Amino acid sequence: MIIKRDVLFTPAGSTRRLHIYLPDSYQAGNESYPVMYFFDGHNLFNNADATFGKSWGLKEFLESWGKEIIIVGLECSHEGNQRLQEYCPYTFRGKFWGGILKGTGKDTMQWIVSELKPLIDREYRTWPHREATGIGGSSMGGLMSLYAAVCYNEWFSKAACVSSSISPCMAPLRRDIKKSSLSPDTRVYLSWGTEEAFRRDPHDPMKSLTAQHNLTIQADLQEQHGIMTDLCCQIGGGHNEASWEKQIPRFMNFLWC
Repeated sequence: MIIKRDVLFTPAGSTRRLHIYLPDSYQAGNESYPVMYFFDGHNLFNNADATFGKSWGLKEFLESWGKEIIIVGLECSHEGNQRLQEYCPYTFRGKFWGGILKGTGKDTMQWIVSELKPLIDREYRTWPHREATGIGGSSMGGLMSLYAAVCYNEWFSKAACVSSSISPCMAPLRRDIKKSSLSPDTRVYLSWGTEEAFRRDPHDPMKSLTAQHNLTIQADLQEQHGIMTDLCCQIGGGHNEASWEKQIPRFMNFLWC
């Protein structure tokens, strides 16, 4: 079952829509469930809701997965550059947004842990502890998921960082990884597709700039904190929902083993 409901996003003083997946067994019993939060929730379940007409197909995967979980998908703002700002915890510099983007992702994450998560834990039957709480997203949502695992580790024990937009903010991201205290049971999935990689090497997909940045983040997480990571180079993968859908079994089984 998919529930759509609007909540107040206090950092912007406006509403955001939630796309919440409840297992079929939810209505029939009194069990509690782990929860995974996703950015860009409108792209998760239904093609009709997806920005480009193609969803991740996450509902179909969950219905055949064999494990039961609640998914809370947070729909982004569709106004101007607000999605980029709200899904970025740092100041971005790049030509794609006309120079400098001052991210407000820290406010977004603080809202998630102080308002959204308490609401979900209060109104749905969840296991609220960090070991049963994950977060995921793609592109800027992947960056936010990595930031959440690093800087909000007391709330999230696992993160799916799919095609994450980490390249423009490697320096502050690495500083946060270095200064943070991460529990060794944390699991982080990192991925990129060869067709979306910057400075691609046609002979070696691991030599692209995108690959090197993901390898660096993986090394920082492993060497400084000893946490488990899964690094996925998706051959032929692009920056799109069709590519990300193919990664769902891998990252869900890794994170929720």
